[in-house]
Amino acid sequence: MFTLKLLLKNAFRHKLRTLLTLVGLIVAICAFGLLRTIVDAWYAGVEASSSTRLITRNAISLTFPLPLNYAERIRGVEGVSGVSWANWFGGIYQTERNFFPQFAIDPNTYLDLYPEYRMSEAERAAFVRDRQGAVVGRKIADKFGWKLGDTIPLRGTIYPGTWNFTLRGIYDGADATVDETQMFFHWKLINERMRQQRAGSGSRSIDFVGVYVIGIRDPDAAAAISRQVDEIFANSLAETLTETEKAFQLGFVAMSEAILVGIEAVSFIVVLIILAVMANTMSMTARERLAEYATLKALGFPPGFVVKLLFGESLLIAAIGGVLGVLVSFPLAAAFRGAVGTLFPVFQISELTLVLQLAAALVVGLIAAAWPAWKMSRIDIVAGLRHVA
Repeated sequence: MFTLKLLLKNAFRHKLRTLLTLVGLIVAICAFGLLRTIVDAWYAGVEASSSTRLITRNAISLTFPLPLNYAERIRGVEGVSGVSWANWFGGIYQTERNFFPQFAIDPNTYLDLYPEYRMSEAERAAFVRDRQGAVVGRKIADKFGWKLGDTIPLRGTIYPGTWNFTLRGIYDGADATVDETQMFFHWKLINERMRQQRAGSGSRSIDFVGVYVIGIRDPDAAAAISRQVDEIFANSLAETLTETEKAFQLGFVAMSEAILVGIEAVSFIVVLIILAVMANTMSMTARERLAEYATLKALGFPPGFVVKLLFGESLLIAAIGGVLGVLVSFPLAAAFRGAVGTLFPVFQISELTLVLQLAAALVVGLIAAAWPAWKMSRIDIVAGLRHVA
């Protein structure tokens, strides 16, 4: 208790200096945590992917569609438990700023493959029955104030025209990693209207899908099943590339890999900057107390006691700054999440990030005190007492 009181008195002897150092620590720890959370949010889709789902797309590019009749042939592959499909819609709600993912799906088969999208049986049945029906995630419904029965108009970009959907269900994620900002509606509605609009044009957008979602019974057989599916359509007009859902999501992340590396680099640079500030603070503290430490040694206190004082003071300041930085991170992350809207569907500070924030603060405290503590432990008593005069 005596040592703690001594450390507190020493730490706040120069209140302004300590306060400025704490502010710097809080800002650095908050920035470090926020940048790490942004990186985690980018990988949220990867972490939420299922090992029992495969994604099949056109081998050339995701922008090239696949024929609808592939579904039955995929369903016949041994180990496949279910097959569904989806098309990216790309509609606009009111303004381009209101972006959120929209997919045209086959309701029954798709929802069976995604049990993490949870809604009542009544809502699901209403969605399946209503060709104009739609289902949205809880976050996007709360954002726009949508309620069951509301009409949601979308202005098509890929599929031209105005599309009106009736909200029949709102799903909640099974856990915090599930994306609740998506919208789903009937693929058949899109396909039938395109058929009417382009009758006789021979458009390849009719009876074609963007990707197939394949459910498998054994995750260990993912590679073998992927290979079998791709072999079926080898040398066809639309060859396929089948991969695990995680690999599919990583393909999108890889497009922005340079940005992620940059963000991670900045997060560590922030810690290094505050380390320099903290080290300068402790060096100034040690120089100012040179005579005090020399007096302690003259009174018989061992060099280790001086080392403990410096390390203790540095760690105390770092711990206070780290804890306050972590606490401030939560409202900062909430404000950032509100500012970016649906850019990051899953944006939350993970337990690992919290641990890294506290660890970074303590490491800064340890390293900042290392050089001053070593210098003060080797101080010459005569030279130190001379400093009194």
